[in-house]
Amino acid sequence: MINDKPKVIVITGPTASGKSALGVDAALALDGEIINADSMQIYKELDVITARPDQAALEKVPHRLYGSLSGARRCSVEQWRTLAIREIDQVHEQGKIPILVGGTGMYIRALEKGIAEIPDIPDAIREKGRARLAQIGGEAFKAELSLLDPEIGEKLNPGDSQRLARAWEVASYTGKSLLHWQREAKGQVPDYDFIRFALVPPREDLYDNCNKRFEIMLDLDGLKEIEDLLALSLDPSLPIMKALGVPELAEYIQGKVSLENAISRAQQNTRRYAKRQMTWIRTQYNDAKIVNEKYSERLRGDFFNFIRQSGLTPSC
Repeated sequence: MINDKPKVIVITGPTASGKSALGVDAALALDGEIINADSMQIYKELDVITARPDQAALEKVPHRLYGSLSGARRCSVEQWRTLAIREIDQVHEQGKIPILVGGTGMYIRALEKGIAEIPDIPDAIREKGRARLAQIGGEAFKAELSLLDPEIGEKLNPGDSQRLARAWEVASYTGKSLLHWQREAKGQVPDYDFIRFALVPPREDLYDNCNKRFEIMLDLDGLKEIEDLLALSLDPSLPIMKALGVPELAEYIQGKVSLENAISRAQQNTRRYAKRQMTWIRTQYNDAKIVNEKYSERLRGDFFNFIRQSGLTPSC
């Protein structure tokens, strides 16, 4: 059923699924502007390694929240949500269509569902959790978290240090699971009509695309980009220092591993991340229009037919 709420198109999917190209085509056809929903593409220091839209795309349509923050900062979900709502409202005020593009599920969920009002965690507890994680490693910390909070402990990946630490500090301080607070979310939900579209290519095709794209990044001076990042001597715990490809290639630059080993591990971790993104879409975002292939010219017709059903009229 078509409603008269301000519309926001959401285009999501795993890495290397063609989201950015679809976003540009959608913006051109709908007189829209693109808003970033990728947690790493928001940092200005990483252009190539995060596969930010290239100069040709930037010249075709306006892109917002790309490379807009320093990697020396931590961009929380709440901060991104505030920024995204501001940008969405500005695009609407211009009489254009906001098109959210990205694969960071927690960003998209926070925008659409609101944010839990979790009590502020004292710095001492936050630091205690991060120190313990650094001391015993992800596997052991996940086991300890599972004793404290079985509900979320089983769901998190041992390598996802940021979420592990967050879940631990919330459970330690509040006595309740992070998932409890998320279910009780009372953040103001914006009054938008979300039009959801997800690209989920076949796994083997996607994995091949992930491998090839990482090799292309290296050809585009991705290694130099990480050298420049390391020269800033940022805190290793910052999100930007954990972006896909950064830890692995940093070890190569520091002489700890061969380039072949670094590339192989970075590609493997990228494939694992893409798998988690696909799982999130299929289990938590299954009310979207899901297309099981990478975006290409062949999909243009299907996408714009779906858009028309939502009450928008593409100029193609």
